[in-house]
Amino acid sequence: MSSTLAPAVGPSRRRLTGRQADTVQRLAEATVEEVRARGYEGLTVRIVARRAGVAPATAYTYFASKDHLIAEVFWRRLQALPEVRVDRRRGAAVRIADALRDVGLLVADEPELAAACTAAMLATDPDVKHLRDRIGARLRERLATALGDDGDPAVLRVLELAFSGAMLSAGMGHLAYGDVVDRMSEAVALLVGVRS
Repeated sequence: MSSTLAPAVGPSRRRLTGRQADTVQRLAEATVEEVRARGYEGLTVRIVARRAGVAPATAYTYFASKDHLIAEVFWRRLQALPEVRVDRRRGAAVRIADALRDVGLLVADEPELAAACTAAMLATDPDVKHLRDRIGARLRERLATALGDDGDPAVLRVLELAFSGAMLSAGMGHLAYGDVVDRMSEAVALLVGVRS
């Protein structure tokens, strides 16, 4: 997957000027490069700042921790995914699998980044929690759109739980990220009662 990251409003809840947004973008891209080179354990905000060509104090202005940086990378990649397009001629199981495919593969070909995202998303940092909430809402939106207006809210909740569990399992190395989509397709078929 390309290290190009979609621009976002900001790493937190504040608006950024063009220059600030550029700095945040460089920090996010440097985070990906450093995770590839050093892994999660070797990553620090200072190292990312050096690669991005900014002062560590500047980096800490935007990101409270390495977990915050990594969560921001995942959030930006999620935001960059195309919107879910619903073809009502296709069954719910197929629509949902399609909606999850891109999300399941966001970090599939980058094992170091995948492991880092798993660790970062579990952090207790308030800024990570904020991003985790935004990520959860975005995933829920994708699932709800694919399920359809008449979708059962209980099915939506179970799908969210199943997907979160599958991603965590992949992050722990018990399941390949590439297999998340297949496992979710099985779960969807069981939940909505339609084999695709």
